[in-house]
Amino acid sequence: MFDLQLYLAALAALTVIVTATWVLGTAKRDVSIVDSVWSLLFLAAAVVYVQRSAGTAPRDTWMLALVTLWALRLAIYLTWRNWGEPEDHRYQKIRAKNQPNFELKSLLIVFWLQGVLAWLVSLPLLAAANSAAPLNLLDYLGAAVVLFGTWFESVADQQLARFKANPDNHGKVMDRGLWRYTRHPNYFGEFVVWWGFYLMAVAAGGWWSLPGPLLMSVLLLKVSGVTMLEKDIGKRRPAYREYIERTNTFFPGRPRG
Repeated sequence: MFDLQLYLAALAALTVIVTATWVLGTAKRDVSIVDSVWSLLFLAAAVVYVQRSAGTAPRDTWMLALVTLWALRLAIYLTWRNWGEPEDHRYQKIRAKNQPNFELKSLLIVFWLQGVLAWLVSLPLLAAANSAAPLNLLDYLGAAVVLFGTWFESVADQQLARFKANPDNHGKVMDRGLWRYTRHPNYFGEFVVWWGFYLMAVAAGGWWSLPGPLLMSVLLLKVSGVTMLEKDIGKRRPAYREYIERTNTFFPGRPRG
């Protein structure tokens, strides 16, 4: 069931986390640190939901274990990838457009915004945790979907990291492995993860949590994911235009041509 008090408790916890991250990011002059914290926001919300919920089924334990696996893997990978690197170019553009006093503005337009978005997306986790409904087939299906999405995203990240580590690939476009079938296999994996959590939420009677995976889908496809990354990548990397012509944008499929 939907528990507004429990839902607001998660918002309070996420607000504390993103505010502390803002302090650190301001000191480092690098707001892209928020990327490393993004997945941990969902883990924090899940912990709040499980600890304070009225659920009695083992579904909440399953859900928390799956969120932990997904969140820690992504946070560790992004921290490793960004370690020692300058602020991500996406955030550099946001910084340039919001001068003067970007440091103060970033609390609202970067950190608190991401906290609220994570809170809204976390609705299926609330539904899965706060239910006494017994486990059913949808739970097993949802867990399998989450695991598949996590695997897909992990393999994509590993393949890209290995590609970039080879100096012979400098200036080239990654079009091998999973990247041969979709230009954004990492984002597709995350998309799958959240629809898997929604299946678990439906199994718990939480059909009302549909705005969560829908919002994540919009973010990945139209806002901070595909659209933002590809907005000017053709200008920065001409070889990417050819890659676009032969490779599906998001959902995996056979290469064209």
